[in-house]
Amino acid sequence: MKQYFNVIFRLAYVLTKRFFRDKVAMFFTLVFPLIFLFVFGSLFGKDRGAKFDLAIINQSQSAFTQKFITDLKKSDFITEKPVTSLDDAKEKMGRGEVDTILLLPPQFGQQSGDNQPPGGQAIVYYDPGNAQTGQTFASILSGILGGVNEQITGQKPLFTVTQQSTGKEGLSSFDYIFSGMLGFTLLSLGFFGLTNSLPSMKKEGVLRRLRSTPIRTSQFILGNALNYLAIGITAITIMFIVGITVFKFNMQGDYPSFIALVIMGTILMFGFGLAIAGWAKNENQAAPLANLVAFPMMFLSGTFFPRFLMPQWLQNAAGLLPLSPIIDGFRFIFTENKTLFDLGPQLLIIGVWTVVIYVLAFRLFRWE
Repeated sequence: MKQYFNVIFRLAYVLTKRFFRDKVAMFFTLVFPLIFLFVFGSLFGKDRGAKFDLAIINQSQSAFTQKFITDLKKSDFITEKPVTSLDDAKEKMGRGEVDTILLLPPQFGQQSGDNQPPGGQAIVYYDPGNAQTGQTFASILSGILGGVNEQITGQKPLFTVTQQSTGKEGLSSFDYIFSGMLGFTLLSLGFFGLTNSLPSMKKEGVLRRLRSTPIRTSQFILGNALNYLAIGITAITIMFIVGITVFKFNMQGDYPSFIALVIMGTILMFGFGLAIAGWAKNENQAAPLANLVAFPMMFLSGTFFPRFLMPQWLQNAAGLLPLSPIIDGFRFIFTENKTLFDLGPQLLIIGVWTVVIYVLAFRLFRWE
């Protein structure tokens, strides 16, 4: 028995060294997921709230308007875009360089009489294809001007509205999409790593030579499993470090549950890669089949966008895909502070798929 496991550990060590010499496998396993992490992290890494690229057209010469614009530019929710005229601003809006345009006409901020406070009407222009942005900015601007009215007249409005977030304190958008990025990492590891390396070993005759030795099929598969488990933990660790240091990821759950789910997810995704790569004779057979199986999971399991955007029937079907419970489990641990014991439905789906795929992998595996 000791000799049996020594062979497995030795084989895992050799395969790991071989992996780090394979630039293609390293790219798809370690670098490719990081590219997606930086892309999506740049989009969702920081909660900007309501923030607008604003063009300001000031046609008023009043002192009130000058101070109003100065104070507005200091606000965190706008970034002023320089424009030369209203037509120039509209042209930039058409190109997507400007979200909304604020026009302050000549009468804005002017006093209608000696004892009258300044008044006027600001005009907000917005793109008809993005009406919500203009309406949101107009609502914010109305609130600001309402506060100005109260300061000048001393009269408080009779009815007010207050806003409260239902989100959990300290969580950003990135905290919710990070689970999908980790799921994509495990998917890349299982599918694109093994389906490149194993057929290549067949083509080079490496497996034929291994078969002539006393090594058993189970030892070869378990050695590969240990190899990819180590690589998977390494890849997830790198992603996690980048998520925490660069994008300020906020971990709500416990690490033992997360690590256990990473191990189970790696084993499951490795099983799919093993079944495909073990059956295929070369890369030309492995690559199309890997893409055929991986792409539905990649786009339907909540990797890049939430499943609740899909029709209900598709949500139900996608929830049974092997990657879905892994991503859901990560998300529950990250954002809802759940433990492994709270993930019964997810663990059941993972367990069923693991048994099914390894039965297929052992049956389909061929040395040549």
